[in-house]
Amino acid sequence: MIAALAEAVGHELDRRPGIPDGRCVHPGASGRRATMPGSMPCGCLPGPAAGPAADNCANPAVRTAFVDVLGPSPAEVLRDLAGRAVVAGDSVPAVVVPAFLASGYHVYQDVPREVDDSGHPAVTVTAAMGPDPALARIMAVRLRAAGWRPGDAVVFAAAGSSDARARADVRRAAAMLTAQLATPVRTAYVATGAPRVPEVVAQLRETGQERVFIASYLLAHGLFHERLYQAGATGVAEPIGVHPAVVRLIADRYRSAVRDADRQRVR
Repeated sequence: MIAALAEAVGHELDRRPGIPDGRCVHPGASGRRATMPGSMPCGCLPGPAAGPAADNCANPAVRTAFVDVLGPSPAEVLRDLAGRAVVAGDSVPAVVVPAFLASGYHVYQDVPREVDDSGHPAVTVTAAMGPDPALARIMAVRLRAAGWRPGDAVVFAAAGSSDARARADVRRAAAMLTAQLATPVRTAYVATGAPRVPEVVAQLRETGQERVFIASYLLAHGLFHERLYQAGATGVAEPIGVHPAVVRLIADRYRSAVRDADRQRVR
């Protein structure tokens, strides 16, 4: 899934003129495998400043890295990019897009540390991928595909975090889905935090809700998503996955960073 997302982001950026050359998508793993929920594709997208010369740049190279168990790490990829730039005799700035669904320890601690450890002289780190209204729209589509209808109960299932900032992001994401569906949703967690998903499903059943659906606030299939099928719900929506709106969201984070960097250079 991570490889497919990286490839799709590269294609999305290739379609637009004036994009800096060279893109690296860094997924971070939260444990066992890159496609596990909690994993993060993030983009280290190096290249010369956007402008007239950028229109003629070569097709970008897309790479992956991980902030936890798997490798290579963002520091290793950034270090490699900086080394290649020195050999080429050119200074290549980089943009790191943390594609996490919530900004917790990985975003606030791991990513900045990786950037510092890399020694890369010019790195911009964008906001995380989520929460964002685009993700809420994808979740609504996934819920309807799973059989959800207006009037059915919804449990917003996130991986969870011990970081209060990440939990606040999850609450914001749940509010966005509430607005998208025009129906209240109950937030629950798969791995860290309370209440847990099976507990909330059972509570809704006890209040007389016959049809309870789980909205998966997870990026990909994996252990956490598999647990949702054991929670006793009527149906479980697919994870967010490689959706065109996700691809555009990551690409737009990159483009915004490039535009901001250009404005700073003009000043």
